[in-house]
Amino acid sequence: MELLPYTLKWIEVLLRWSHVLFAILWIGNSFLFNYLDNKLDKNITSKGVDADGILQHSGYFYKVSRLQGAPEKFPRNLIIFKWQSYLTFITGIFLLIIIYYANSKILMIDKRINENITPLMGIAISVFSIIGSWLIYDLICKSKLINHKIIFTTTLLIIGVIISYALTTIFGRRFSFLSVGIILGCIMFFNVFTVIIPNQKNIVFSALNGTKFDLSLSTKAKTRSGHNNIITFLVLFIMLSGHFSFIWINQYNWIILSIIAVISGFIRYYFNLRSQKK
Repeated sequence: MELLPYTLKWIEVLLRWSHVLFAILWIGNSFLFNYLDNKLDKNITSKGVDADGILQHSGYFYKVSRLQGAPEKFPRNLIIFKWQSYLTFITGIFLLIIIYYANSKILMIDKRINENITPLMGIAISVFSIIGSWLIYDLICKSKLINHKIIFTTTLLIIGVIISYALTTIFGRRFSFLSVGIILGCIMFFNVFTVIIPNQKNIVFSALNGTKFDLSLSTKAKTRSGHNNIITFLVLFIMLSGHFSFIWINQYNWIILSIIAVISGFIRYYFNLRSQKK
């Protein structure tokens, strides 16, 4: 076996393993903190504490308190969860490039579906779909629609269905199906990178300097985190769908995907409500 192809195979294996590992860490953090926000006891009278509770794991008890504002003193080991998201995105982009973009003629383009698309055009459309979808989503989140849950969710679902269908007219069926997962995964990362972490940094900066921070920053960060939480099941399903060709090989795979999106979203939403005892 030649050294270069063998080395490239090992790089792909390590990237796949790393991508899955970091995704597990990221999703685990997301689920844990959303669960705590819903589950912690909020009927408390302690000054400065918004909610608290006691966890039990591996023979130990852990006391968790959610503060109303920033603590008076910041510990040196203040933990900010961001690298799980960053590394999931980085390894995912590398996989997208070395597996699909590098083999776009075979893995992305299907001349039976669209004979006018060249490999280079396919890559450009893929990149544009990721960036364009994020810009549309971010614009809607910053609009007044964010205050109307049903209208907001319905609008995003309709746009998502349109994008899913459009992709099936451009790419091969497997990559068009996977592209939706890539778009959603990138939106989750951009939520962390452009909203959640910057807002957290602003809050920490205000606390360290003894100035009052904008409470809306916390609300916006939590809202985006909630969006990530809701679409996680769908992203995971799409990630695993490559092993089950009967899901994506159908010409109506965009309809199947839309139905799964609604079901998985409701399941995630149900569990969030259930942990709030609603």
